[in-house]
Amino acid sequence: MSIARIGIVGSGIMGSGIAETAATSGFEVVLRSRNQSTADATLAAIEKSLNRQVEKGKRTETERDEALARVSGTSNLAALKDTDLVIESVVEDLAVKKELFNELDRITKDGTILATNTSTLPVVELAMQTGRPDRVCGVHFFNPAPVMSLVELVRPITASEETLAAVRTFAEACGKTPVTVKDQAGFVVNALLFPYLNNAVRLYEQGVASIADIDTAMRGGCGFPMGPFALLDLVGLDTSLAILDALYHEFKDPNYAAVPLLRRMVAAELLGRKSGQGFFDYRS
Repeated sequence: MSIARIGIVGSGIMGSGIAETAATSGFEVVLRSRNQSTADATLAAIEKSLNRQVEKGKRTETERDEALARVSGTSNLAALKDTDLVIESVVEDLAVKKELFNELDRITKDGTILATNTSTLPVVELAMQTGRPDRVCGVHFFNPAPVMSLVELVRPITASEETLAAVRTFAEACGKTPVTVKDQAGFVVNALLFPYLNNAVRLYEQGVASIADIDTAMRGGCGFPMGPFALLDLVGLDTSLAILDALYHEFKDPNYAAVPLLRRMVAAELLGRKSGQGFFDYRS
């Protein structure tokens, strides 16, 4: 299973980051968004990111130009027909992803590997929407994808050894460190991380300390580069809530039950950096 041409479905932060990572690693990339204007805006964002890297001396102008030449944007899902690997990075909604995988199975060539960047949802349920469950797996990048070194390769019970070997080779070619994980909600990182984030919100809700002081405590006391509230704002409170709900749905562990404040903030559309305001204010 040789991978040279990558399809990315989804033009949000993760889709854009994965596209940039693949393109700068020598892969041809087709990025699909629901409309062409969004696809074009994502390509412009990738160009802006690469320009910053050139300004900082991390990349040459030639490397930037070659990477940009390898990325194209489209609103047509059929443009992914001849890709070797498709990575979906759309909303964390199982019904939406199931429908997408069914479409991708019809559109792409028989040998294409279909992968999801989900952080919590069951990959096997997506695999069974296709006629190629042996070629479906999870390829979970972390935000920001061009910077974060880890990729979780999620193996549903239907995936073949060849599929996992191929996506491992792809991840390593992108300069990432892949780990293979069981198809279980949260995999490794989020299964350990989100109870911590949830409990940070609980401490604040209980009045133990302020948001700023909790973040300061975890940076200074544990050596974390970012406090829990800053990290929640970066991930997105809506995404964080969806992850906690998926973990609770699978394990019924009270530690995964989202703190009410988090749910209310999502209802108020205080989603973090993406909305301009979450636990911190990013509007100025």
